[in-house]
Amino acid sequence: MGASSVARAAPICACARGRDRLSSVDEQYFTDSSPASAEEIRTIEVSARGFDLSMRVSSRVFSGSKLDLGTRQLLEIAPDLPEGGTFLDLGCGWGPIATIMSLESPNADVWAVDVNSRAVDLTQRNAQSNGASGVRALKAEEALAASQESDTRFDVIWSNPPVRIGKEALHSLLGSWLELLAPDGEAWLVAARNLGADSLAAWLAAEGYVVARAASSKGFRVLRVHR
Repeated sequence: MGASSVARAAPICACARGRDRLSSVDEQYFTDSSPASAEEIRTIEVSARGFDLSMRVSSRVFSGSKLDLGTRQLLEIAPDLPEGGTFLDLGCGWGPIATIMSLESPNADVWAVDVNSRAVDLTQRNAQSNGASGVRALKAEEALAASQESDTRFDVIWSNPPVRIGKEALHSLLGSWLELLAPDGEAWLVAARNLGADSLAAWLAAEGYVVARAASSKGFRVLRVHR
């Protein structure tokens, strides 16, 4: 999910050193959280891409009260998905992107990846309760190892990447997963203009990807990325 966290554990811990206090947003990026208890969960209604969903949310997961604007922009702009294939929601948060991907393409295998155990648990539960049976929610390190072991390539990647983890960690994160795009695969990313969307696009282009600004609205850029 949007602005969710998927950076590897070691860099995240390193970034957190010296931080005496973490905001509720930073806490997701720099620490792990155990699955939420029943008392910590609330349910919200989300409507996007023609689907009406009841979604469990919680504190210590990004945008734990509503669908954030960046993710909503991505869902509005990204094109129709293929009927099948292997898709990735990078930084799944509580799972709106992965759930919608699976509902839109029931024959697809949808990987939902996050560093935060609470986010992974919420995503799996939300997918199941909304009938998105193709979702497989995984911790980031486990998912990366599994994709490399199985030589998995992703036909579609959708992500609101965690830009707040810092440029170096963000580049490492995106580099690790974008290299797993299928030859004809596409990634659709959303980032806030004031948090470095344009510099991100320039970096991706310098890395050899073809980058196009698909939309710019409400302070966000939606980027189409492919080889």
